[in-house]
Amino acid sequence: MAASGWWCGLSLCAKPKQVASESVHGAQLALQRLTAARRCGGGGDAACVDVEAGKPCKCGEEHTEAAAAGRVAAVEAVHHGKPTSSFAHSVINMVGMLIGLGQLSTPYALENGGWASVFLLVGLGVMCAYTAHLIGKCLDDDPASKTYQDIGERAFGGKGRVVASAFIYLEIFFALVSYTISLSDNLPLVFAGAASHLHLPWVRLTATQLLTVAAVLVALPSLWLRDLSTISFLSFAGIVMSLLIFGTVVCAAAFGGVGLGGYIPGLRLERIPAVSGLYMFSYAGHIVFPNIHAAMKDPSAFTRVSVASFAVVTALYTALAFVGASMFGPSVSSQITLSMPSGLAVTRIALWATVLTPVTKYALEFAPFAIQLERHLPAAMSPRARTLVRGGVGSAALLLILALALSVPYFQYVLSLTGSLVSVAISIIFPCAFYLKIRWGRVSWPAVALNAAMIAAGVVLAVVGTASSATSLVQSIQKGHAA
Repeated sequence: MAASGWWCGLSLCAKPKQVASESVHGAQLALQRLTAARRCGGGGDAACVDVEAGKPCKCGEEHTEAAAAGRVAAVEAVHHGKPTSSFAHSVINMVGMLIGLGQLSTPYALENGGWASVFLLVGLGVMCAYTAHLIGKCLDDDPASKTYQDIGERAFGGKGRVVASAFIYLEIFFALVSYTISLSDNLPLVFAGAASHLHLPWVRLTATQLLTVAAVLVALPSLWLRDLSTISFLSFAGIVMSLLIFGTVVCAAAFGGVGLGGYIPGLRLERIPAVSGLYMFSYAGHIVFPNIHAAMKDPSAFTRVSVASFAVVTALYTALAFVGASMFGPSVSSQITLSMPSGLAVTRIALWATVLTPVTKYALEFAPFAIQLERHLPAAMSPRARTLVRGGVGSAALLLILALALSVPYFQYVLSLTGSLVSVAISIIFPCAFYLKIRWGRVSWPAVALNAAMIAAGVVLAVVGTASSATSLVQSIQKGHAA
């Protein structure tokens, strides 16, 4: 009970309309709406409740509620009651959500781009803080908009929703591939003794691949969960793991006896396109911001929350990038955990946190797909059959991601490709475009020029970054086949 009270004091446990996880969808809200719609459709005296407004709804609104269930929100965090998240709680939630897989690659990105690339890291942080502010303005302009997709629909109609949803699903897919590659890279170090003896003569897989398959199979049953409180707990565990990784890297630098002496070049201009994708991935999180906004007692403070959160995250990333790159220099790995001294206790903690993180992510990340799937299943289908379909499709998708991750084990290139191809659009291009379209005629010309310039900069980063990372990825795959 004491531990539970401490968590809730930090606003990390579930509260009414409060973001409590790093999930990228509103699984709880959508599923509750879907259930409410089914109750209406069932006739009789079944009650229908509008879970967002906290009041009864009309059963004649069945189709409206079912459609709303398909509007996948950015985080699993909306419950009955009024918004209760304070300024400090909102900052904690946003910082905890932003710090994730991308932090592992910041030292590698800084070493490759040169110390001057830190200006790009900071600049992207400033741009993303500004676009977070724009999202808040769009939400203030239309209280009916609750999700990132709602903003896209408000700006560009049904096509805007479709495009926003497509990019969100792409980001989820690529992120899960990246998590699985990270899992594959770190598992052999966690089970160093077992990996050397692991061999199945009838299976043409390496020890590392076998360990990865085993870990994914352990996580597979979580895709069959429909208890969203359990899924939310997994999400909280994921946030703790991400923060733990950062702490262990800092401890290794401070007390590990490694020292700072690695050479960092001034600037490698030819590598900046790929580096920009790595940096951009680290700031990806705008799809959850509408829910943080909805969770706040004072939504007018959302801009201050965004500025404070991105200031903290940018400072943490910059410090981690300089510390990691300075410690290991040109030998720094694409994931800082792979470069940490093997004999340190903090290294073991960091490795365990890194391999456990994907296990906590799979069920949460697949929830929007599962909800969309349930929407399109026949109403007469039994709950058991629905569970079988939901779990079976999720399991097949996870095995596909596993196969892709084992076939393309190049963490830095997949991460850079994701940042350039998807994250730039979601975090920079789309928010500026949505804002200009929604508030056109009420925006000053300097603001129009600023947003247009950011859209142009985002397009340039997306094009050159995608081309660079895709080329590197293809070349690495070809070299791997040749070897």
